[in-house]
Amino acid sequence: MLEKNIAALINDQVNKEFYSAYLYLDFANYYAEEGLDGFAHWYEIQAKEEQDHALKMRKYLQDNGYRVIFEAIAKPDKVFKNHLDPLENGLEHERYVTSLISNIYHVAFEAKDFKTMQFLDWFVKEQVEEEKNADDLVKRMKLFGSDSRGLYMLDQELKGRVYTAPASEED
Repeated sequence: MLEKNIAALINDQVNKEFYSAYLYLDFANYYAEEGLDGFAHWYEIQAKEEQDHALKMRKYLQDNGYRVIFEAIAKPDKVFKNHLDPLENGLEHERYVTSLISNIYHVAFEAKDFKTMQFLDWFVKEQVEEEKNADDLVKRMKLFGSDSRGLYMLDQELKGRVYTAPASEED
């Protein structure tokens, strides 16, 4: 059985992952309104990934006898002045999520909860990828975004992103 404080942290993270999905759908809405369907598509897939993360944590809690409690999802409140704003906000948000995962890992380590640490290893690795992807998008927008042709090419490239469900624990 999970310690209550660790289970509570993971439950809180479930809700934060759903908020992340909500936030990224808000980014997708912004880009769709701006006519940048590739960017919108990229963030729609990003939202699906965040939902996957929430569901993976939900299952872990349930498999360990913990009742999951869903909280209200806060309304995203970002106002964007330009096409770079959502990307920079996304990078900042991924860094925040990394800090949350690291905190849960630290608490599990202090409790010698090796089972939870092993479970969280996947999320630690995932956050490396999430931060790199977000950082790469910021860099590429800074390089190409002020040129209409460059922005068009980047938007077209982002349309090609394909959703991939997370691997199972056995993989």
